[in-house]
Order: sequence, then structure tokens, then C-alpha cells
Amino acid sequence: MRRVVFNQKGGVGKSSITCNLAAISAARGKRTLVVDLDPQGNSTHYLLGRPAGELKDTIADYLEQTVAFTVFNRRADEFVHASPFDNLFVMPSSPELDFLERKLEAKHKIYKLREALKKLGESFDEIYIDTAPALNFYTRSALIAAQRCLIPFDCDDFSRQALYSILHEIQELQEDHNEDLVVEGIVANQFQPRASLPKKLVRELMDEGLPVLPVRLSSSVKMKESHQSRQPLIHMAPKHPLTRQYEDLYRVLHGETVELEPLAD
Repeated sequence: MRRVVFNQKGGVGKSSITCNLAAISAARGKRTLVVDLDPQGNSTHYLLGRPAGELKDTIADYLEQTVAFTVFNRRADEFVHASPFDNLFVMPSSPELDFLERKLEAKHKIYKLREALKKLGESFDEIYIDTAPALNFYTRSALIAAQRCLIPFDCDDFSRQALYSILHEIQELQEDHNEDLVVEGIVANQFQPRASLPKKLVRELMDEGLPVLPVRLSSSVKMKESHQSRQPLIHMAPKHPLTRQYEDLYRVLHGETVELEPLAD
């Protein structure tokens, strides 16, 4: 399964959701790959413990060879790095993605990521793709390459307005490039259950018939601690309420039965 976590708005938790769902997958014994397409490299730093700019054999290096005049291109799996966590691997980002984008667009390489991930899918049970907060070449490549799309939503009115645009863009891309792409759902992140506005916004989205998932991820300093320690929650704080919410989200996405509290008034 190839899953992309996407939102054009920054600060909604794309990297946190990508990495923590992937870590849960790996902890369950599934060979899991995170592909970091964000030049900032937050997922790379989180899971490998080193800034993206310090690493060699990155996703940028893989894509660059598709526009270079080389006789022998290296296989995609040669750009995969093992993380410190069992079964969890990363195709790291690089700041060079910014400089490479125009070359890839000019050479019409929008389908190269899909080709690579289909091949990698023979070796990995689950693939998670982290994206930049922009609808750029790499994000479109990820949406074309993915089978599922998860949209983080951080429960404010600006995010709500952006959400409609995102869903429209995804629909157009489905029609033109990837009819197999399914929007799995909208996940409310940094949710504050005691505040009225987040509950109101989530209810209104549900009333509109949008695919809001029943699991809400709470706002917690524990996530910042997880980033600081470079350890996904399932390893750093396996019994913390936020970790359990991530586990519930993973179960819901995989069709497992989960007992969840209804959205309180």
C-alpha cells in the first residue's frame, strides 16, 4: 500500500503523522518505507537522526539520474536507508530537491516516482510519502504514485477553506492521472477536545458529507518531545494517550474495529 499524507497548508502535522503511522506499521512487523519529498527534510531528520543536507543517496539523487546522461541508472532500492528502528526504512530528502524541480518538470518526469515506488512495493509492505506544504511537482508526483491519500486538518477556519481547494485539486488529479487514488479521509490533528471551535468545525465538515475520520489526534507537548528525541511515539511513549490515538488511526485506516468515543457536545 502506497499512502501519501498531503495538505497545502504548513504546520498541520504531515511529517508527524507520516512518521508515526509508519513507525506503528513497522512495529507490527511490516517492512515499511517512508519517502520524504519535502526539501525541509523533517521526516528524514526525525527517523534517521541527521539533517537531510548531511546525507548522500537521497531521493534527489535518485530523481536526478533520470534527467542526467548516464549509461547505468542505479535502482531505487539503492537510495533506501535503514532507520534505527526495526523494519522501518527511509528514502531521505535533500535540499537539492528545490534546484532539481525545474529540470524534472522540463523533462516531463512526473511518473518516475510512481515507477520507482511500484518496484519498491515488491520489497515493502507499506510505503508512506511525506510532502511539502505546496502543490508542486513533487506533491503531484506523490499523488500520482499513491493509492491512498490522508489529509491532516488542524481545526481552524483558514484550514477549512484550504481543505475545499485541496479536495478539488485531488479530484482533478484523479481524473487526469490516477483514477485509483482514494482519499482515505481527513484527520483532525492538534485537536483540543475542551475547546468549542474544533468540535464545531469537525461537526460541520461531517454534516457536509466530507470524509472526516473518527479518530482525532490531540495537541500534546509529547509530540515535540518525540521530535526532539528523534523517536516516534510508539518507541518513546508507547502508553501515552496520543500514541494510542495514533494506533487507533492506524487501525481505522486498515479496516480494523476500534471503539472510539463520540464527539462530545
